[in-house]
Amino acid sequence: MELKLSQIVEKLGGELRGDDLLIAGCAGLQEARAGDISFLAGAKHAGQARASLASALIVKDSEDDGFICSRIVTRDPLLYFARLAALFHPGKTAIPGIHPTAIIASNAVIHPDAQIEAGVIIGDRVRIGAATRIGAGSVIGDDVLIGEHCLLHPRVTIYHDCSVGDRVILHSGCVIGSDGFGNAWAGDHWEKIPQFGRAIIGNDVEIGANTTIDRGAASDTVVAEGCRIDNLVQIAHNVRLGRHTAIAAKSGVAGSTHIGDFCLIGGNVAISGHLQVADRVTVMGGSNVASDIREAGVYAGVTPAIPHSKWLRNAVHWRHLDDLAKKIRQLEKQIAALTEKGE
Repeated sequence: MELKLSQIVEKLGGELRGDDLLIAGCAGLQEARAGDISFLAGAKHAGQARASLASALIVKDSEDDGFICSRIVTRDPLLYFARLAALFHPGKTAIPGIHPTAIIASNAVIHPDAQIEAGVIIGDRVRIGAATRIGAGSVIGDDVLIGEHCLLHPRVTIYHDCSVGDRVILHSGCVIGSDGFGNAWAGDHWEKIPQFGRAIIGNDVEIGANTTIDRGAASDTVVAEGCRIDNLVQIAHNVRLGRHTAIAAKSGVAGSTHIGDFCLIGGNVAISGHLQVADRVTVMGGSNVASDIREAGVYAGVTPAIPHSKWLRNAVHWRHLDDLAKKIRQLEKQIAALTEKGE
């Protein structure tokens, strides 16, 4: 596929500055070669952009300074690049048909335009929408609903009664609807609490490899439309993720926590259970969220790595923090008493 810069602008908008070149692909600044287009994601990368072999750049107007190559000027170069990459790399579409090795219940309803690959197992009363592709070795439990234009990569598992919306991408090893961690202590042993809720995945969601979304204990676990969840993330039972919230790898959300719309959760974040997190909250990577977050903003609770000898010395002080706090309160009371006496 080759496009002139003017054709790209016609499709995606922006302003063309320089020669109307023919573009054969898109790439990062360091990887780009002649015939490629790349993008400048901030002034700090301007030096790399000038040294790049790319034939054209996507830049902001405020950062279009000193470039001799052709440019497309736009408000958000990264977003523009993402849309351009989708033009050059549209991905595979479903090839209608069912592989002969698939095992499908007789009462499952599969749209004629769907693709079912080798070794797929589909349970009773499953419904799969148009142009959806179910990757090899995937297992779809009884009474599951899967919408249109979805892509399930190989070895995805969806447990019974769960629901997946339209245009959802589930990567390999993803598990939707596994039992939540519900157990009651009976004095000398654990007894399992039945998990009879569902896991509901909204439209336009992408869930990474080996990520698990537990089903609800009684009510449902809900991942709302537009969410992005990275690899190796654990979402526990009865969690609700708001619209267009993104969670980076190795993070975990404990049971019954509700996270609002448009939140950004960094990598390796631990969020405790039964919490409320407001809309438009950003939690920095490595943080531990142990209480409600009621207002939008950026939050962090990270202890940076320090030399081990200093860590040991600080640990000694931390063990005595409560005693130190009591002594400070006593001193404050003594100072207040002396102040009242005028001493």
